[in-house]
Amino acid sequence: MAGNQHLKHQHTTSPIGPSASFRVSGMTCAGCAAGLQKMLANDPQVQFASVSIISGIAQVRSSLSDTDIIQRIRSRGFDATPELSSTAGSALEQQQQTTTRLWKRRALLGLSLWLPLEVLHWIATALHWHPTWMPVLMAGGSGSVLLIAGPGFLKSAWRALLQRSANMDTLIALGAASAWLSSAIILALQISMPLWFSEAAGLLAIVSLGHWLESSVSSRAGSAVRDLLSLQPETVRLQQADGTETAVPLASVVPGQQLRIRPGDRIPIDGTILDGRSELDESIITGEALPVLREAGHNVIAGSVNTTGQLLISATVPGTDTTISRIARLVEQAQSSRAPIQQLADQIAAVFVPAVLLIAVCSLFGWTLSGDAGTGIAAAVTVLIISCPCALGLAVPMAVMAGTGAASRRGILIRSAEALELAGRSTEVIFDKTGTLTVGRPEVIELRVLPGFDRRDILRLAASVEALSEHPAAHAVMTVARNEHIPLTAVFDFTAFPGLGVEGVVAGHRVRIERDHQASARILIDGSTAAFLELRDRLRPDAAAAVQALKTMGIKVGMLSGDRAAAATAIAAEAGIAAEQVTADASPQQKLHILQNASDSAVMVGDGLNDAAALTAAPVGIAVGGGTGAALEAASVIIPGERISAVADFLQISRDTLQVIRQNLFLAIVYNGLAIPLAAFGMLGQRGPLIAAVAMALSDLTVVGNSLRLKRRLDRKTGATKS
Repeated sequence: MAGNQHLKHQHTTSPIGPSASFRVSGMTCAGCAAGLQKMLANDPQVQFASVSIISGIAQVRSSLSDTDIIQRIRSRGFDATPELSSTAGSALEQQQQTTTRLWKRRALLGLSLWLPLEVLHWIATALHWHPTWMPVLMAGGSGSVLLIAGPGFLKSAWRALLQRSANMDTLIALGAASAWLSSAIILALQISMPLWFSEAAGLLAIVSLGHWLESSVSSRAGSAVRDLLSLQPETVRLQQADGTETAVPLASVVPGQQLRIRPGDRIPIDGTILDGRSELDESIITGEALPVLREAGHNVIAGSVNTTGQLLISATVPGTDTTISRIARLVEQAQSSRAPIQQLADQIAAVFVPAVLLIAVCSLFGWTLSGDAGTGIAAAVTVLIISCPCALGLAVPMAVMAGTGAASRRGILIRSAEALELAGRSTEVIFDKTGTLTVGRPEVIELRVLPGFDRRDILRLAASVEALSEHPAAHAVMTVARNEHIPLTAVFDFTAFPGLGVEGVVAGHRVRIERDHQASARILIDGSTAAFLELRDRLRPDAAAAVQALKTMGIKVGMLSGDRAAAATAIAAEAGIAAEQVTADASPQQKLHILQNASDSAVMVGDGLNDAAALTAAPVGIAVGGGTGAALEAASVIIPGERISAVADFLQISRDTLQVIRQNLFLAIVYNGLAIPLAAFGMLGQRGPLIAAVAMALSDLTVVGNSLRLKRRLDRKTGATKS
């Protein structure tokens, strides 16, 4: 049981090892992505691999070099280039435009050749006009469509065959090729049987049309990364030593170089202001709508808008690693990752193509043995076409892309699709208190010094030790010392005990500040209690509303705190959390134990160093954006630091996304479940292949359209929230 418990809480932990992203070209269906991912994942030197057909990104964690990974991708018949985040927006848009143009050309050329032939065939049939050249014309016209629209499907199917596997294009290629070749044989041997030249051409033309529409809609559904990267320019104004300015690519900027920012410009890179004073709109990062005054010495964040003054900033990061680029990578990583529910689709797809091929063969032989070979060929071809599981391959990633994109537009960053799905199932949220539900800036309301000790000496020793601590309580002590103009003294042998206190040697005295059951903390000098500290923190302005929003969603809300029971329950009551749902006096180890034993439906929200272990252990860990680096690295979701209400927003987005995933899977599975028997039993007739092509395209568009509906609905909610 303990082993299972440990494994259960490793859902959102990223595999260890260097990570690299590659833009893959040449993939035409979800089967291409699945096959490439399987090949990479089976490599013993690869710890983790994820390939997305929608974004065209392969994420690989391995001990291999980029060159080795690209060679492996090329061995599968695709091409790949390393992903550079600073130019990712243009590359992503170009790739999506190229894919859309390719399918558009195939669709329009295929339709322009097939439709006249189909109309001519209908007219001839209606007039009972059967000239001897008609079949030859149909053969030549449909053959042209195969040459124009067919190579993409045939190449993909051939690559799969070389890898001893099959994909969705295998079914399309087999359907079109078998329809055309069987018709050619019937025509050559002058056998009295129906011909399917028109159906072969119509299949490729209609499927290409479906892929064109699907590509166009998918591009809109997955616009989040492009929108983010559009917030930073590709070229910047670099100021030289002589004061002249030069336009250079953002990707070429290195730390230390100086950039000129004019009013109305977006800050292109993270940096420090050297000269100037202006108000910056930092809402893209912080979620705070009001501009913030920044001047010389202040840090600035890429993506912020300079509203009034002119600034000269010094870059503190490379142009390829700005805050916007890092956020975009997180969003893209989430969109390219695989949710656990995807395993259902993968398991179905793994046996689907072989099963369909078997059904098609059985249909052909069954009808032929019954004396109706024509119906057998039509039924077999229709089965191959109508059962193509493209919709199944798109069901999960399209919804994940819509959900993660909508979250990013609210300033909520999701590291993986797994976190999105688990959050969609959540029934319990556990908050840390200090810095999460509260503002994290406690104030000293009482310093009770025991007889025999001097107040100023106690403050000097305590503040000197606390100066080396990152805990909010340390800042409260230092504020008192600063206000009373008490100088600090050098500290030696400093030690921090996360969640417990700090210790150090000051002026020959061993000073320890630790949690205490009688007060917020006590100060010990050389092992003797010298004073007690009483601290008070303020609840975040939106904390009570956030808790109420979660309760309205039917979610149980609890709180963990290292503070005393009285202080913790007081804050909990103010936030609207029941006293029985509060765990006080909790050390980091106790928090870790509680989260390790929590159900899979639990979510942990925290911000401090002492929350990092609990955030990692939780099924879903949410870090407040203003928290420490350790907490942000441990969490699977990051929310804006000034909006604790974003927790409810994230959980609602997760629920909506999971609902659409289930709808998409239902639509895809039910479609194939109903369509295959109709096709196999010949109930669609001789026009079955054409009907199948239309139905397959519609099934893809249904899944994509349902995901686009989710995107629009979530975006409307985002607009309402911002307004």
